[in-house]
Parts: sequence; structure tokens; C-alpha cells
Amino acid sequence: MSMSGRVLIVAGSDSGGGAGIQGDLKTVTALGGYAATAITALTAQNTQGVFGIIGVEPAFIAQQMQLVLKDIGADCIKTGMLHNAAVIETVVEVLDRAANGIPLVVDPVMYAKAGDCLLDPAAIETLNRRLLPRATIITPNVREAEMLSGLIIRHPADLAAAARQMLELGPAAILAKGGHLIGDTVTDWLVWRQGSKAFTAPRSTSRNTHGTGCALASAIATGLAQGMTLNAAVERALAYVREAIRTAPGFGKGCGPLNHGHA
Repeated sequence: MSMSGRVLIVAGSDSGGGAGIQGDLKTVTALGGYAATAITALTAQNTQGVFGIIGVEPAFIAQQMQLVLKDIGADCIKTGMLHNAAVIETVVEVLDRAANGIPLVVDPVMYAKAGDCLLDPAAIETLNRRLLPRATIITPNVREAEMLSGLIIRHPADLAAAARQMLELGPAAILAKGGHLIGDTVTDWLVWRQGSKAFTAPRSTSRNTHGTGCALASAIATGLAQGMTLNAAVERALAYVREAIRTAPGFGKGCGPLNHGHA
């Protein structure tokens, strides 16, 4: 497989390998891109939950980013777990200094699949004010979309309304993910200032969905890094994640990992 598209991933580690940096690396590689990383936190977790978190010093996060950008460069940057305000401020400072003009995919990670809190609630204002206005696209799930929009989401139409509300925070586009809503189908809304598009697919009954948000954002980032339009990058990313769920290996006793390597 030829390799094209450099993606710098700024996110936390997942010791279980299903989400975070580990899932991101697998996703970018499977889609033919080159992934570099700046690790923001170490987590002790498996398919059943997150049992420990150790944050990386903000100065060292900045050093990782700066060295990658100075030498290898990046065609797109993806952020995941940025667990407190100091980390967010540090990441934005590096982006301002060394990554102007590079597309940015922000996965506003607030909670793990099992419900564990991965973002200090006091940092949400910093996220909204400092990072989201820089984003080419943000990829919130229902719970994150409620937090960012201030709206209650129960139906796909609510999700679309929340996505339009989140545009007021400054990102160029929103992919609001509907996987946490009930129903036989899943509707994800891509919304930008000039329009919107719904992506609908049958709901999977698989328990193996750990890391879907990380994989989706990294797949979008890979597409943008490879020169795809936003719409095409989102469409390919959604198809990639659906197949990764369908062919998941079934590891672990809880919410199992995806088959990132199917592509």
C-alpha cells in the first residue's frame, strides 16, 4: 500500500489498544496515511472501563508537537483527549505558532465509552473559546453535543439543531454523531454554514464499539490529509468505522475493540 497524508495526532493513550493513540495509529495506517503522535495522557484501561489516568506535562506535549511539525510536518492535525485547560491552552499555542493553515479535526473527548470523565469540567470554557474556533470539523457524540450546544437531544432532528447551534462556537463544520440515540437506524449530521447532510445507516447490535469516536475522527483527518473534500472524507470515514464494527474480533469482556485493520 502506498502511503500519503501526514496526520499528527494529539491525544491520550489507551492501554487496551482500542481507542486513543493506539486506535488512531491503526486507523491512519489502514487508510494509507502516515501517523505521528503527541501523547497527552496515559490511561490504564480495558474493555470494561478506565481505571487510572496520568497526565503528561503540558510543556512536554508542546515539545512533542513542535518536533514533529518542524521535521516531519503534517497535512492534518487531529486532537482527542485534552484533559484540562492547561493542556488545551498549550496545544492551541503550538497550533498558533507552528500549524497555521493546517486542517484541524477536533474530537471533543469528554467521556469514555463506559462513562468515565476524561475532561475536567472546568476546561469546557477553554475548549469552546480557544480550540473549537480553529477547527475544520468537530465530531461530538450526543452527550458531548448536549454539553456544547446546551440543548437536549432525543431525536435526529434535535441533533441537527444542536449541530447548527455548535457552529456558533466557531468551527467550520460539525459532524454530530447519532449513535447514542435510540432506533433501528443511526443518523449522523454533517453541518456547515452553507448547508447540511444526513448520513443514515442501519444500527449495529454489536457490543464491539470501543474506540469508534477516535477511529472516525482519525479517518476524517486522514482523508483531509490526503486531499479529499470534507464530505468525501466523512463519507469514507463512516463506511470505514461501520465495517470495523462489523468485523470486530470480539476481544475482552466488555465493550470490545474494532477491527481497525480491515481496510
